Amino acid sequence: MPRRGLLIILSSPSGAGKSTLAKRLMVWDPEIRFSVSATTRAPRPGEEDGREYFFRSRAAFEAMIAAGEMLEHAEVFGNFYGSPKAPVEAAMREGRDTLFDIDWQGGQQVRNSTLAPDVVSIFVLPPSIAALDARLRARGQDSEDVIAGRMRKSRDEISHWAEYDYVLVNDDLDATALRLQGIIAAERLRRERQPGLNEFVRGLNQEFEARDTV
Repeated sequence: MPRRGLLIILSSPSGAGKSTLAKRLMVWDPEIRFSVSATTRAPRPGEEDGREYFFRSRAAFEAMIAAGEMLEHAEVFGNFYGSPKAPVEAAMREGRDTLFDIDWQGGQQVRNSTLAPDVVSIFVLPPSIAALDARLRARGQDSEDVIAGRMRKSRDEISHWAEYDYVLVNDDLDATALRLQGIIAAERLRRERQPGLNEFVRGLNQEFEARDTV
């Protein structure tokens, strides 16, 4: 049965497992498309336009905002980041889902866009603040100051949990990944996401009518 594609928003505080869950979801279904953001920052060595990011000048990015071509955007440390609308709309028409790894502010913009009826938003919580702190330290990448800053930001991120359709507590990665897959499988089957159902049921009724005339 043909269906429209979903816009899957996955948000969490840093260290709660969002990126790992996103990777597992795309292994589970390789047809899920990861939303490639646009940015005004310069490419880093090895990065390619259209793969890691769509690299745009500030003027071009601002023109896209003015033309309504961005689903969501924000300015971070002097650079713009955002999600172009056109690739997402094309994937939706093809019945392909798009995964957004964005914070609550970006999620709020997408949920308030014209594509809101096809949005499924999921927030991932850590099992405890102690576990969140331990996960950040286990990365071995950040200084104490950076970890402290991430923890402060986490408190703000977590305060927006109730804005999401689903909330998962990532106390066990394998179990949480299965729950996430279950959410997507169920959302794909919602009646309003299957535009071909009306025609299908009309065909069933025609079969009934044909039997009645025999």
